[in-house]
Amino acid sequence: MVLTGSEYDVVVLGGGPGGYAAALYGASAGLSVAVVEREKVGGTCLHRGCVPAKELLETAALYKAVSGAKDFGIDAGPPSLDLSVSQTRKKKVIDQLWKGLSGLMKSRGITTYQATGTLSEPGLVSLDDGGEVRGRSVILAMGSVPRTLGGLEVDGKKVLTSDEVLELKEVPERAVVIGGGAIGCEFASLLADMGSKVTLLEALPQLLLGCDTDVVDVLSRSLRRKGVTVRTNAAVVGQRRDDSSVVLDLSDGESVEAEAVVVAIGRRPLSDTLASGGSGVKLDERGFVVVDPNMRTSVPGVWAVGDLVATPQLAHVGFAEAMVAIRDILGEDPLPVDYNAVPWCIYTHPEVAFVGYTEAKAKEAGFDVIVKKDPFGGNSRARILGETDGVVKVIAEKGPDGSAGRILGVHMVGPWVTEQLGQAYLSVNWEATPADLAPLVQPHPTLSEAFGETALALTGRGLHVG
Repeated sequence: MVLTGSEYDVVVLGGGPGGYAAALYGASAGLSVAVVEREKVGGTCLHRGCVPAKELLETAALYKAVSGAKDFGIDAGPPSLDLSVSQTRKKKVIDQLWKGLSGLMKSRGITTYQATGTLSEPGLVSLDDGGEVRGRSVILAMGSVPRTLGGLEVDGKKVLTSDEVLELKEVPERAVVIGGGAIGCEFASLLADMGSKVTLLEALPQLLLGCDTDVVDVLSRSLRRKGVTVRTNAAVVGQRRDDSSVVLDLSDGESVEAEAVVVAIGRRPLSDTLASGGSGVKLDERGFVVVDPNMRTSVPGVWAVGDLVATPQLAHVGFAEAMVAIRDILGEDPLPVDYNAVPWCIYTHPEVAFVGYTEAKAKEAGFDVIVKKDPFGGNSRARILGETDGVVKVIAEKGPDGSAGRILGVHMVGPWVTEQLGQAYLSVNWEATPADLAPLVQPHPTLSEAFGETALALTGRGLHVG
């Protein structure tokens, strides 16, 4: 228990990516920092989100690769999948990362309290064990939880959220994934690659709303080729259950049956205590904390970051917002996060990665654009890997003389594109032009040269891209 009067420079409420990043960054700047976390530092991302999901996706990718090993002259026989082994490995990976993070925080002098904290008033966090922690500044980073669908009760057995999917011990024979966003598409891809017969339902007209349509088209075709039934404009209007399955009634009058239903319709901010308490922190109509560009809330001395605010729910966005908040606390006049130019990575098979404007959004914003695309089918490394589904698309602003000016957006779908986005991200954020990139040497044969080739083509003197 911490008695009233104990005070830190910064108290961080929540130990997920936004929270622990704020703590580490603040401590490295010489601030005294306390973190209040009800479970384990690392948050959803480390324990029930990004990390465990990618570990299971890697299991699915390896299973798929071994299944196709004969194409490379390797006769390994039909593979079998033991998810319990993968779950054990997943836990080991998480534990190693958690211990490393905990040790790093301790080495920087950060005090961690395992308790549920509530912002009682500016500068005062009350703990559920009766203690209190005071901070000259407070950063709210309580994160989010999965959204659920009214009328479809989550039982953790037949109806699951992302939390329960990541604990599966067996692959369901038939699965329905509700929600065609990043999380839903990742789970559909994962389950299909593990051998499940998957139906992916999206109430809107397309998957991955906000992604460039050329990227969505490639991913949709790839999902269908691996056996996923993709249904857009398909809302769930009812459900029936028996001992072995769930039947979902859809808005078009049809129904679909499966042993497992995964609800992947996004996440809501964990702001309940702020809404019910007397903190004075302003929330919007969806429960997100209202902040200014420097992550300041409506209450002086209180900042909010990560999934608690209505910005892209990405761990690395939480990192960036945490650094803005700490720099603001230090009086360093930080540059706010440019949310139009943050990198996005979706770990389906094939992967999706993008940054900046889509072609449609660039035109809506009034830009005259020049676009070039390079399919991975012509990339040597992709051919070697046998992973040719994909495209790299670069959108540039058209200059007064008709030449390609600054790069506005880069959109990729294909093998390991999440690891190729770095140079595209820098190009968009540094407002580089294709002419700036043209003299740079791209290694060959690599997957990453596809971006360089596409940018080079925008100068009008492409090599392999017309």
